[in-house]
Amino acid sequence: MKSMPVALALAVLVGLGGLAPAGAQPVVPESRTQVTLSFSPVVKAVAPAVVNVYASRKVEAQVNPLFADPFFRQFFGGMGDAEPPARIQSSLGSGTIVDPSGIIVTNVHVIRDATDVKVALADKREFEADVILKDERTDVAVIKIRQKGTYPYAQLGDSEALEVGDLVLALGNPFGVGQTVTQGIVSGLARTRVGRGDSHYFIQTDAAINPGNSGGALVDLHGRLVGVPSQIYSQSGGSIGIGFAIPATVVKFVLDQAKTGSVVRRPWLGATLQNVTADVAEGLGLDRPIGALVTGLVPKGPAAEAGLKIGDLLISVDGREVDDPDAFGFRFGTRSLGGEVAVELIRAGKKMETRIASRAAPETPARDTLTVEGRSPFAGATVMNLSPAVAEELRLPFDLEGVVITDVADGSPAARVGFQKGDHVMEINGTAVDRTATLKRLALSDPPVWRLVIERGGRLMRMAFR
Repeated sequence: MKSMPVALALAVLVGLGGLAPAGAQPVVPESRTQVTLSFSPVVKAVAPAVVNVYASRKVEAQVNPLFADPFFRQFFGGMGDAEPPARIQSSLGSGTIVDPSGIIVTNVHVIRDATDVKVALADKREFEADVILKDERTDVAVIKIRQKGTYPYAQLGDSEALEVGDLVLALGNPFGVGQTVTQGIVSGLARTRVGRGDSHYFIQTDAAINPGNSGGALVDLHGRLVGVPSQIYSQSGGSIGIGFAIPATVVKFVLDQAKTGSVVRRPWLGATLQNVTADVAEGLGLDRPIGALVTGLVPKGPAAEAGLKIGDLLISVDGREVDDPDAFGFRFGTRSLGGEVAVELIRAGKKMETRIASRAAPETPARDTLTVEGRSPFAGATVMNLSPAVAEELRLPFDLEGVVITDVADGSPAARVGFQKGDHVMEINGTAVDRTATLKRLALSDPPVWRLVIERGGRLMRMAFR
């Protein structure tokens, strides 16, 4: 007997009510019903809620420096007199409507720096959309169709209920060819630090995800949105069966934040955590490395007020086990503000539980954000004052004070110097930088030599240049 294709065999087995017993042989479908098993009912239910997202932004054209010189301009018939036309850059991605009012979730990298956003529904209707919220840390953006109406939408599922091996479908617009559906399984859970975003688990799937799928829908067989495809691992640019999606848990958290404002505010632990190595686990009497070890506490922070101590091993959040600091950050950081979070810990070999207040990190001092201009090495850098809130957002040590770089414009003097997001500016020409106003004043000076002290990743960097 010929073996049927694996996908068909699996579909038949699922349709018959479960997996075949161990050692069972593949069988030929015995009825028309078994032959016609299909995912099409799921697709028909979800596809109308999956949209194409078109984002565009204006890019100022660069002026040839020769045209700034009147001597050269006269030989080119005044070509440099007029302002060069701006270019329009466009990007294409996907999104999913999650509310009948037209609220859509997509990826931040799909709409980054966009001046105009349009969405096209599966029925070919196109609408202008407004950006409601962008959360760089999770790469989740919330946009809304500008025209009022009632739109098809997908229900959010429970990504916490997913298990490795579960069947999932990915819907989106890969390579701009039109809405496409691919099928696969959940290949892995709790994938962290895989490229974009830094504060959550990813769902790994072998359902084909290609450029343009970003921001689309990863759904279970009930048609519920369990993830938002975000990125792929590939050396060629095409799918090789290693794709990553942002869990619905994170999507729901960002959606809830979008209801209250344009900034995401997360619970703040007020402590530093580190991984548990095999040696540390042995010293703590554990049979395997697990949890997150408390190595520092902010005085009067939520963790300190809850009675945590340095050396405590945090092993679960609201009853869900955590394996490392990333897992703890995901579990704790997606809780709602205003209540308490139950945390289980091990102290001196004994298990105990405490409750930590879920409140946002303080914004003291104020950010006083500014983008440096002029001719200094900092020109093109965006800086702000450090506070617990800023340190938490940038994942910097909580005890840092002063000024931090939060963005560097491409091609700017700051980019050419090599400044990076997260650089802590400590000194400029021997003067301590305590506030952004101080940095602005010092950046306006014109010393013969610039001498800078920067802290990056816990390492001091001293620079000197003309």
